[in-house]
Amino acid sequence: MLTNLTIKNYALIDHLNVSFSNGFTIITGETGAGKSILLGGLALVLGKRADLSSLKDKESKSIVEAEFDISKYKLDSFFKEFDLDYERKTIIRREILPSGKSRAFVNDSPVTLDVLSRLGNRLVDVHSQHQTMQLTENDFQLKTIDALANNEKALQQYSAKLIQYQRSKRELEQLLEFQSNAIKEHEYNSFLLEELQAAPLKEGIVERLEEEYEQLNNVESIMEQLSQGQQLLQDEQVGLITLLSQLKQVANKLGSFGEQYAEVNQRINSVFIELDDISNEFGNLNDRVESNPELLEEVNTKLQLLYNLLKKHNAQDVPELLEIKADLEEKVLATENVENDIEAKRKELQALEAELNSIASNISKSRGKTLPKLKKQLEDTLSELGMASATFKIEIHPSKGFNSTGKDDLTFLLSANKGSDYGELKKVASGGELSRIMLAIKAILAKYEHLPTLMFDEIDTGVSGEISNKMGDIMQEMSKAMQIFSITHLPQVAAKGAHHFKVYKEEELMGTQTKMKRLSKEERITELAEMLGGKSISESALAHAQQLLN
Repeated sequence: MLTNLTIKNYALIDHLNVSFSNGFTIITGETGAGKSILLGGLALVLGKRADLSSLKDKESKSIVEAEFDISKYKLDSFFKEFDLDYERKTIIRREILPSGKSRAFVNDSPVTLDVLSRLGNRLVDVHSQHQTMQLTENDFQLKTIDALANNEKALQQYSAKLIQYQRSKRELEQLLEFQSNAIKEHEYNSFLLEELQAAPLKEGIVERLEEEYEQLNNVESIMEQLSQGQQLLQDEQVGLITLLSQLKQVANKLGSFGEQYAEVNQRINSVFIELDDISNEFGNLNDRVESNPELLEEVNTKLQLLYNLLKKHNAQDVPELLEIKADLEEKVLATENVENDIEAKRKELQALEAELNSIASNISKSRGKTLPKLKKQLEDTLSELGMASATFKIEIHPSKGFNSTGKDDLTFLLSANKGSDYGELKKVASGGELSRIMLAIKAILAKYEHLPTLMFDEIDTGVSGEISNKMGDIMQEMSKAMQIFSITHLPQVAAKGAHHFKVYKEEELMGTQTKMKRLSKEERITELAEMLGGKSISESALAHAQQLLN
């Protein structure tokens, strides 16, 4: 419930701080006194968009802060979902800066306007004659029936299953779209994949083939160099091995004259062994080298294939070509398997549809059983509100598809007068009649579910006398289970409140101010007398006011 409201620098309000209690609270005041300003300020903390023109002092920011006791509202999951600190006494603050920007906070944590609006809808329900048109909407009418039918758990199951169904349906549509597009690309992708599969794609393959090509393409030069190398090593007169053999003999003789000579001898022997091995390797290499034009052509063909593929796919190297190949394999495989995926998804969708139909059918049956009870309670309540001849025709029809609340379409028709035809509420009910129907529905709902704070903004406009007295009784009865506010011009309603506030204007040096105060019993009598007879209060008006309060 709303426990405190503070408004600073908003419209005609310089600074206002007021505390509220549970039960039935009345707000009165002359036309133009600022009741709409009060509602406008409250609307800001409930998520309404800010307007820079609402700043009283254009150089200072406007602040609206509301404190709520949310202990009975079961909002823990909401606060967890949006990562907000849950406090039994929750404070919502809205700031409008001179720049035109606005900020919103819940328990000092910044929130978006969307989050604030969602939370506001769970805390306060403001009803004016304009908002009474909600009565004519199918969703609201079904919500009323579901409250009486105790369909909350079934609707939660339905909603969860509907989310799965819609997700599965989207996935099927995506698969079908993928199949449609993939069929066009499948042949081309398969061709590209076959090209890559036929190519010798291994890491380092290009470098190895380039090396092999260089060797095959330069056989004569390699053979010439190997022969020349062997000649330099093995010439009988001046070959390196011949000369080194002579050096080796000299070193052997020196080796017997001391350790340092022996070390030199050992080193020369090592060089001789290595050079002799190199000479043998030259011979082996020379024996293996031969001209092979066919192999050269084969290597060249492979290289050109790889070069062309790199260029075709705009790849830097073979590893990148391998990635492209893997991607093509995935696409081709997905295209080939998509029919199986589509069939599996269709079966999944059929199973979900069957579950949804089962839950929706149970909800529909429950609603059907509730209709007579709702019809009777509405007609009984409206009879007390001066619509004794009003009767309803409420029927449920199966809808073609799944709606957010089941598979039902609702016909909610009214005959306001005896003998008149039934028609849709928005066509046959006047504004005053819609207000009374809304009040009757809210009174019924209050018995079956915990409603947020209800604020009736002149919902009693257009009624008077005993009808207004009965409207006051209904709101008073509702206030036993919840917090009710009524902004009213009717003394019969105002007298029913447990708490009475007056909104008024006051001329000050700094200009006109809108203020609000809680009325004492004596002040209430005076206020009610003014509402009965105007500013010139008569003794009879005072007596009547006293009688209303008693």
